[in-house]
Amino acid sequence: MIGLLCACGLLIQQPAQAVSFERVRFEGGFWGPRLEINRRVTIPYDFAKCTETGRLANFAVAGGLLEGEHRGQRYDDSDVYKLIEGASYAMATAPDPALEAQLDELIAWIAAAQEDDGYLYTARTIDPARMPGGAGEARWSFLIESHELYCLGHLFEAAVAHHAATGKVSLLQVAVKAANLLVEVFGPSGRAGWPGHEEVEIGLVKLARATGNDEYAALARRFLLLRGTKEAEPPDMNDTWLRYVQAHAPVLEQTEAVGHAVRAGYLYAGMADVAAATGDARFLSASARLWEEVVARKLYLTGGLGARAQGEAFGEAYELPNATAYAETCAAVANLLWNQRLFVASGEAKYLHLLERTLMNGFLSGVSFSGTEFFYTNPLASDGKTAVNRGSLGRQPWFDCSCCPTNDVRFLAS
Repeated sequence: MIGLLCACGLLIQQPAQAVSFERVRFEGGFWGPRLEINRRVTIPYDFAKCTETGRLANFAVAGGLLEGEHRGQRYDDSDVYKLIEGASYAMATAPDPALEAQLDELIAWIAAAQEDDGYLYTARTIDPARMPGGAGEARWSFLIESHELYCLGHLFEAAVAHHAATGKVSLLQVAVKAANLLVEVFGPSGRAGWPGHEEVEIGLVKLARATGNDEYAALARRFLLLRGTKEAEPPDMNDTWLRYVQAHAPVLEQTEAVGHAVRAGYLYAGMADVAAATGDARFLSASARLWEEVVARKLYLTGGLGARAQGEAFGEAYELPNATAYAETCAAVANLLWNQRLFVASGEAKYLHLLERTLMNGFLSGVSFSGTEFFYTNPLASDGKTAVNRGSLGRQPWFDCSCCPTNDVRFLAS
C-alpha cells in the first residue's frame, strides 16, 4: 500500500507523507507474484500488442522514419505513453537494460513525431486531411472529443516516470516542449478551452513538480476553472453532452458525479492535485464533497464506478445493477488515484479503506493471473451466457480501445 501511495504522491506534506515507491519491495505473498507477472509478462505482452496494432509505428510514420498510414483510433497514442510509464516504474524497482534500450528506441520515435512547435498527436501529423472520427478538423478544434489534451496528460506522466527511473531527459524534453505549447495556446492570455477527457490536469501537475515550472500547475488550474463556464462552453453542446464531460456546472459548484465515470474520476483526482500544487483549497473541498456523494449513492461494493454501458457513465442515485454493471477497469484506476490523493491531503482513513477495497476488487479483477487477458467491464453477476466484456463472456486478450490493459500495466507497476 505504501508503494502505491508514492508513485503519485503530492507536494502537500501533511498530514500524510508518501514514501518513494522504489524503496518498497514485495517479496512473495499476495502481491509479489502479481507484480512479477506484470513486469515479466504483461509489459512485454502490451508492447507486442501495441506493435501488432500499429500504435508504436504511428510515431515512426509521423516522424518520417517509416512510410505508411495512421492505424487505429485518435487516442491510441495514450496507450503507448501509459506503457512507457508502467515500464519505467518497473525499471525503477528492477533494472532491465533490454527494456531500457527498447524504451530509448521508442522515445526516439516519439521525439521524431513531435512537430517543431511541440504539437504531438500522430493522427494529425501523419495525414491532417484524413483524420479519424472525432479528432476535429484542425488543432484543438474539437477538444470535447479529440483527446489531444488527454494524450498529452499521459505523455507528461510517462516522461516524469521515465526520468525518475533512468535519469534520462529524452522524453522529459518532449514533454516540456509540448507543455510549453499548451501554456502558449491555453495560458492566461490564450484561448478559453478545456479537455473533454480529463487527465492532462494530473499530468501537468506532475510535470510542474518534476521541472519546477509553476506555469504547468497554473494551466491545470485554469482548465479546471474554465470547465462548466459559459466563457468556454463548446458550441452546440446540449445538457446531455455537458453532463457527459462534467461541464454542466463550474467544478467548484458541482455536487453530484455525472457522466463518463473514468473522465469524472480523473477530474476529481486532478482537482486534489491542483489544490496541493497551487494552495487553492477550494478544489480539495469540492473533490471531497463529490467523494461523499459517490460513496453514498453511486459506488459498487467492489469500489467500481459506472453503472451504465451507454456513455460508460454513472447512473442515477442508487442505480447499481449487478449483471449489467459497467464498472470499467479504468474507472477503478481513477477511483484509486482519487482516494490516494484525498488520503494524503487529509490523513483520513476512510479514503485509504476505499482505496484498498477498490484495489483488491474493482481493479484487480481487470487482469488475469496469466497477465495476458483483461476485463474492460467488471459486472458483479453473470449468467454464464451473456457477453458482458465488450462482446465477450470472459476476459479478452486485447480491445480496439485498449485503455484498460495499458492502465493495468502502469498502475500495478506503481
